[in-house]
Amino acid sequence: MLRSFLQKYISASVLLIIATVLALIVANTPDLKELYKQLWELPVALSVGGFNLFSHNGHTMTLGAFINDFLMAIFFLSVGLEIKRELLCGELSSVKKALLPVIGACGGMLVPVIVFFLICVGDPLMERGMAIPMATDIAFSLGVLSVFSKRVPIGLKIFLAALAVADDLGGIIVIAIKYTSHLNMDAVLGAALCIIVLGVGNWRQVRSKMFYTMTGLALWYFVLNTGIHATIAGVVLAFCVPANLTQSSTYWIEKIRTNVEKFPHIHVTKADINKPNMLSSGDIAVLKRIESASDRLISPLQDMEDSLKNPIDFFIIPLFAFANAGVDMSGMSVENLFSGVGLGVMLGLLVGKFCGVFSFSWVAIKLHIVEMPERANWLSFASVAMLCGIGFTVSMFMAGLSFPIDLEGQDPAHMQELLNDAKLGILCGTVLSALVGCLMLHFTLPKHSEA
Repeated sequence: MLRSFLQKYISASVLLIIATVLALIVANTPDLKELYKQLWELPVALSVGGFNLFSHNGHTMTLGAFINDFLMAIFFLSVGLEIKRELLCGELSSVKKALLPVIGACGGMLVPVIVFFLICVGDPLMERGMAIPMATDIAFSLGVLSVFSKRVPIGLKIFLAALAVADDLGGIIVIAIKYTSHLNMDAVLGAALCIIVLGVGNWRQVRSKMFYTMTGLALWYFVLNTGIHATIAGVVLAFCVPANLTQSSTYWIEKIRTNVEKFPHIHVTKADINKPNMLSSGDIAVLKRIESASDRLISPLQDMEDSLKNPIDFFIIPLFAFANAGVDMSGMSVENLFSGVGLGVMLGLLVGKFCGVFSFSWVAIKLHIVEMPERANWLSFASVAMLCGIGFTVSMFMAGLSFPIDLEGQDPAHMQELLNDAKLGILCGTVLSALVGCLMLHFTLPKHSEA
C-alpha cells in the first residue's frame, strides 16, 4: 500500500515538473507569452437564465480565477478529506502519533514567517507575502524522498507525510484569517444555511455523494461571494462528509458473501466466455444487493477521497502549476532574487523551513515529549527536515493571494513584479531544498535497505 502511495506521488511530481517547465518556457517565449497571458483572461461561465454560477460579485470569472478559486477548492476538498481521515484513524489520530509532526509543522510555519519578515521588514506591501514560505508540498517532497526507496526508514516517511498534512491545515487557517477582507452578510447567511444542511445530512447518515456534491457547490458559490476565500468551502465540505459505516465492515462483507453464494458453482469453458447470457430478474436483484452492500462497505469520505485522487493529481494540480508558474524573466535581474520578496521567500523555504522543523522537533525529542521516528538518527532526520522546504503548490497559491494584481490602491505593474519575485523565490527555494535534501539523504542514509 505504501509503495502504491509513493508511486502515485512520483507520477504527480513528474507532471508538476513538466507543467512548471512548460509554463516557464511559454512565459519567456516572445511569440507565446502574450497568448499565455490572454489565455487566463478568457471568461468562464455556467449560466441558467440570468444566474451565472462562476461569477464573483456580479462579474464573470476568468479562466485564471476559475482555476485558482474553483479547481483549487476541489484540491482543498481533497486535503480536507485527508486531514479528517488522518485525525480519525491515521497519523494524527492520537496525541502520541500526532505530536512530533504537529510540533515540527508549527516550527516549519513560524520560523519561515520570521525569516521573511526580517528580510522585508518596513515595507507593508512586501509583508503581505509572509505566509508564502509556510507550506510543504506533499507531492514533491514525498516524490523526492521515494527516490531513495527502502533506504529511508518508514518512520521518516510517515513523519514527512503527517507534517505536510499538518502544514496544509495551518495554511487553510491562514487563508481563512489573513485573506478575508469585507464580508457580504447575505452570502454569509447562504453559506451558513448550506453548512446546516450538510450537518443535518451527516447527522441523518445521508450517504449520497450527489447530495454532498450539489450542496457543496452551493456552499462554494456563497463562500466565493462572502469575501472569505472560496477554497475554504472545500475544507468545510470535507468535514461534513461522513467517515463512518452504517454497519461494521464484517456485516457488509458477510452480506456480499451470502448473496454471492446464491449463484450456482459452474464450470466455464472457452465456448462460454463470449456467449451472451440473459440474467433472470432474480439474478439482477441479487447483483443489485451485492452492489448496494459493496457501496456501503466504503465510507462516503473514503469513496470521495479515492474518486478525487486522479483528477487532482493528473489534471487540477498540473493545470494550476501551468497557470501560475509562468514567471516572465525578461525584466528581472539577479537583484530580484537576492533582495526583497524573492529573497524572503527563497530563504524562508530553504533556511526557515529546515531550521523551524528541525529545531522544534529537536527540543521536543530532547525533552522526551516525543520520540525519534523508528530507525532514524539525527542526520537522516535533518535530511528529511530539509525536504520540508519543498513548498510549491500551496506556496504558489499563497503568492497569488498575497499579491493580487487588482489590489485596491496599488499599481498593477508593481503588484505583478512582486508576484513574479515571489514565484521566482518559490521555484529557487523549492529546487535548492530538493537538491540539498537529496545530497544529505545520499550521504546520511545507509547504503542498503533499513525499512
